[in-house]
Amino acid sequence: MADTFGPVRDANDADDAACADTGADAESSRKEPIRVLVVDDHALFRRGLEIVLAQEEDIQVVGEAGDGAEAVDKAADLLPDIVLMDVRMPKRGGIEACTSIKEVAPSAKIIMLTISDEEADLYDAIKAGATGYLLKEISTDEVATAIRAVADGQSQISPSMASKLLTEFKSMIQRTDERRLVPAPRLTDRELEVLKLVATGMNNRDIAKELFISENTVKNHVRNILEKLQLHSRMEAVVYAMREKILEIR
Repeated sequence: MADTFGPVRDANDADDAACADTGADAESSRKEPIRVLVVDDHALFRRGLEIVLAQEEDIQVVGEAGDGAEAVDKAADLLPDIVLMDVRMPKRGGIEACTSIKEVAPSAKIIMLTISDEEADLYDAIKAGATGYLLKEISTDEVATAIRAVADGQSQISPSMASKLLTEFKSMIQRTDERRLVPAPRLTDRELEVLKLVATGMNNRDIAKELFISENTVKNHVRNILEKLQLHSRMEAVVYAMREKILEIR
């Protein structure tokens, strides 16, 4: 288990050494253990996490779930401090479950622990309410560190994902500056509807249900939106649309 992970850093952490004393003080001053719900569709992986976290005196695994639907029920019943959850699972994925978990357990903070290094998954997870996004390449002894950091109000993103996010925003700003004097392309009323729902964090399946159209039709609309706006991702489309006042998100 210990060999299946690699290093992780807080995306906002400037100096680990300088923060060591602060982290120790926060840990020692915490009266109750951090209550964690582990969610992953692989039972062996869940068991491995439980064994690792059981060695931490200030962390208590209060439950586990094998998919997003079960995670929502467990979160409502257990009210954990932290939900450690995979992104892609059967029945209901982790990103889809995020919003529901935040509704039934508002104080719970969600850390996505996944093999998915897709930028779209990172963006959708953050939009859905996740506070952390970590790849399963992190080392097991750093899982506890990440849990403590999020419990103390910090956000956690694996370095490789943080780098992708920064690169994407940098490219987005550059492309927006280059098009600043170009009139915004006209989207159809249906495309505007789809774009607005994308901006709320909905996935294609939920958008299809909301608009009473097929999921393939939604995919076509999203593709047309990106082509018209000359963009490369859903995240870019939303930011560009708000910046150019094509639509306003309240």
